[in-house]
Amino acid sequence: MSNKNTEDAAKIKLIAENRRARHEYHLLETFEAGIMLTGSEVKSCRGGRVQLRDAYASVDNNELFLHNAHISPYAQANLAHYDPTTVRKLLVHRREINRLIGKTREKGQTLVPTKMYFKNGKIKVELALAKGKQLHDKRESIKKREQEAEAKAAMAPRRF
Repeated sequence: MSNKNTEDAAKIKLIAENRRARHEYHLLETFEAGIMLTGSEVKSCRGGRVQLRDAYASVDNNELFLHNAHISPYAQANLAHYDPTTVRKLLVHRREINRLIGKTREKGQTLVPTKMYFKNGKIKVELALAKGKQLHDKRESIKKREQEAEAKAAMAPRRF
């Protein structure tokens, strides 16, 4: 592993992760976006008070927005009276937005946030272009995961 990769990994601090997204959707493609926040929202993010479970992203008027991401109000803030689930603007290059407009118009595809993290002191959101899973797909995923866990347990050396 090169020295540059270890430096990049050290500068990333995970704030929140949407683990349920992998269960609910087939993640086709991921990309990174910045997010516009107020100062007290950033302080709340530093404390890890973010929930991405029901969040999604959409393109409105050629701009990308994050909906239903819950950022709890910062306790010591003067103006702690903001709505925790307000719509927040995501910062992405124009050509990426144009590409996403075409992709999300395809049947059944949506934008789901999978992670929120600090990267070089700035808050970033990892978005995934996703397609919803059917119930039988979810069952297959669970069965496959259990089989892999059993195989791993069988291969592991036993301790007494």
